[in-house]
Amino acid sequence: MTERATVILQIFSNCRIMNKHGINRENLNPEVSPRQDFFEYACGGWIKANPIPDDFSSYGQFEVLRENARKNVQDLILNLAFDPSSKEKGSIAQKISDLYNLGMDEKRLNTEGSEPIMPTLNELREKLKNGDLTSFVAWLHIGLDSTFFASGVGSDFADSNINIMHIGETGLGMGDRDYYLEDNETNRKIREAYEIYVKKLLSLVGYDDKKAQTAWEAIIKFETKLAEVKMTREMRRNPVLHHNIYTIEQLQKEFDLIDWPRYFELIGVKELKSVNVGSVAYMQALPSLVSQLTSEEMEDYIVYSIVANSSGLMSDDFIDANFEFNKVMSGQKEKKPRWKRAMAVPNSMFGEAVGQLYVEKYFPKENKDYMIALVENLRKSLDQHISALKWMSEDTKAKAREKLAAMGVKIGYPDKWKDYSELQIDPAKSYLENVQKASIWFTKDNYAKLNKPVDKEEWHMTPQTVNAYYSPVVNEICFPAAILQPPFFDINADDAINYGAIGVVIGHEMTHGFDDQGRQFDKNGNLTDWWTAEDAEKFNKLADILVEQFDKVEIAPGVFANGRFTLGENIADQGGINIALTAYLGTKPESDVDDGFTLLQRFFLGFANVWAGSIREEAKLMATKSDPHSLAKNRVNVTLKNIDSFQEAFNVKEGDEMFLPKEERVIIW
Repeated sequence: MTERATVILQIFSNCRIMNKHGINRENLNPEVSPRQDFFEYACGGWIKANPIPDDFSSYGQFEVLRENARKNVQDLILNLAFDPSSKEKGSIAQKISDLYNLGMDEKRLNTEGSEPIMPTLNELREKLKNGDLTSFVAWLHIGLDSTFFASGVGSDFADSNINIMHIGETGLGMGDRDYYLEDNETNRKIREAYEIYVKKLLSLVGYDDKKAQTAWEAIIKFETKLAEVKMTREMRRNPVLHHNIYTIEQLQKEFDLIDWPRYFELIGVKELKSVNVGSVAYMQALPSLVSQLTSEEMEDYIVYSIVANSSGLMSDDFIDANFEFNKVMSGQKEKKPRWKRAMAVPNSMFGEAVGQLYVEKYFPKENKDYMIALVENLRKSLDQHISALKWMSEDTKAKAREKLAAMGVKIGYPDKWKDYSELQIDPAKSYLENVQKASIWFTKDNYAKLNKPVDKEEWHMTPQTVNAYYSPVVNEICFPAAILQPPFFDINADDAINYGAIGVVIGHEMTHGFDDQGRQFDKNGNLTDWWTAEDAEKFNKLADILVEQFDKVEIAPGVFANGRFTLGENIADQGGINIALTAYLGTKPESDVDDGFTLLQRFFLGFANVWAGSIREEAKLMATKSDPHSLAKNRVNVTLKNIDSFQEAFNVKEGDEMFLPKEERVIIW
């Protein structure tokens, strides 16, 4: 631990805050034993008191924190109207205020109807008539639509210091490939709702019933063929499969869809010599699949795709169609209120500008200081865990510790802010046109990074985002200001609770550097095999045990959790608990809080309370296909069964539901 971090921890340890609080018993369900269902025991009271609002598909502590952040951001945006600079064209206050107001102008949006998107669709049809697929796709890819495949600039897995061009799979209208390929009652209902949605959107832009039906048949047929060649969700977790460097000559020979040199020139990329192909089988199949489309089918498919991607920026007819489909997918009962939808656009487009305002008002310096100290304490703890591993050789341990020591840390907000001066908002133009122009600007901004050094100081989340991340290609952890709020972090809470909550979140992100994905990158963020073969085999055997534990969990009748898909997050959850607990105990904790719980019990209750929440059945099924995180209840119960200290803290015995025989418990980090 650094000298500064040690001093800060001592300050916070010595300066006991009067009335420092312990566990809120109203969050508990005392009718359930912690030895039978710890999630329900720790969170049942909170869940009962906080039913899912109609405009949510799930609702928990994360959503509460995100709602607080949304309201804070809304206040910041509304207050910009009183800033004198909001009247100055080109000022950040003018841009954010006008964009928000465009989204709030219900009367104008409904009067305009489909009018804002028609110029784009008309231009699309004119370009298709020319028969030049290369220039057509290039036009779409500069911020309009990722038709057929996606392209973008990002770091090279083999050399994380340089930005290269990547191409790969594009998305599907229903999201996951299984909705197209698996035939069951749930998927049939979703496909029926999807058909209604597609036809409705097309009717709103001028298709009659017969033409909409013909278009639907072509769209679902083509998307199903794309689904067949897309990677499975398990394959997507393997970074080796995503790293395939091709020269432009090889690209043209093997993936003869378009004139690749001219495509790259048209999107503004000059003298490109090689490209990373993120999904080889998909790109190999694409030329044949696209060649089977008639010109009319291609037009219908792309018209639908553009309209679907734009539907949230137009009249209520488009919004309602989108919601009706999402209602079937997620179980959400009501639309998000207009202010949330309108606020989300400037909050995303001018994210760091809004973030500056957020940090000034909602993130005091003492919170950042505490977090810096906490992170260094957890880094020390993980180092101890690596050193003590019995399954890993000394050579691999040494490299793992080097990677940990080199791991960067970003807390709260960036040291330099993004410049939005070139991005203009004109309230005389439609909401959609302004967002389209911004999308084009961001796309060109991304392409301009090609062959330039990777900016290691760049943030990939805004300060007002309630989330955190580990980036394997930069080897860094990032904790935006908005997640460093109660109940994840409360400077007035007992240390056991903070270590169980935000401490576990920090340890979780650190452990991602050593999960099934992160472990394949070295200390510099390069995709390198730095493990001995024996150590890799031992790691995989331990990981397979964890996979099996989660695979056994039935989340709905006949539907089981996917332990392989969620492996990285499950490893990180487990590692986060172990690391945070060791770090906490290393502080030689004392407490004057009298809430009836021991320090260890308070730690585990603090951890579980972070995941308090409910989820609708529809959203539960959708999450199993699309979310690499396990459901909240499993993140708590299945994970804690492996933790010796938890079993001891709550006196879990054989025969209890939370009991797992010691020989079946698995500890990786």
